[in-house]
Amino acid sequence: MVTPRHVICVLGTGLDLDAVESIAEEAGFEFDPEYSEAEPDPRMPGAFRASAAEASFTDADWEAVESHDTVAYILSRPILPGMGPLVSELLLALTAKLLRSGATAVKNESNGLAHGRDRWLEMADDLAAADDNSVPLYFAWVKRPIVDGSLHFSCGMHLLSQPDIEVVDAGPEEARKLIDALALYMLTEERGQHLSDGEGFRVSEDAPRWVLSQHPCDRYEDDDFFFNPHGYWRLTRDQ
Repeated sequence: MVTPRHVICVLGTGLDLDAVESIAEEAGFEFDPEYSEAEPDPRMPGAFRASAAEASFTDADWEAVESHDTVAYILSRPILPGMGPLVSELLLALTAKLLRSGATAVKNESNGLAHGRDRWLEMADDLAAADDNSVPLYFAWVKRPIVDGSLHFSCGMHLLSQPDIEVVDAGPEEARKLIDALALYMLTEERGQHLSDGEGFRVSEDAPRWVLSQHPCDRYEDDDFFFNPHGYWRLTRDQ
């Protein structure tokens, strides 16, 4: 079974891989010399499109991906139980430093999520100014909602040492609101660490009631970087 860990893909034009390695190792992360290379990877435009990049990419971001000539991969150490927020905080700061040091695009291989350069820097600034790091880390590292038939679900909560969330039979916008509300409740409230099967959940006092049930992560193989060893909370509409 894979212990959760971040893997980020960093693109640039004329990017100095030795400098990337030095910046990464100084921050406590691992540079992957096997897959990093000073040449373009033609798969990258498609890979970024599959990583929800459209939500925050500008024309300049797409041009940076299309014109890149260097690819670097950086890994966190395996995330020990409860250490996800700290590791994720350090990696968001590192991502901003890389973008300010010549990198032009970044995506995360452990959740299938990319942001545009300005959005990455905005989230890193929000993190630096925040009293509670939960909100900027959630929006930086959790992809949602992903659609699978009648289910909408998140991917990336394992990087914050939490279960992911899935919603049954809801529209995309309703599912997104439910996922966000429950995830942030788990990340910010002590009570959110002690949820139980059959418990009810509402986005607000007058909102519809949903019922929680806990499930193992069987969507991904246990050696997949998307795999969440903490499982899922499933939200089903109360009948």
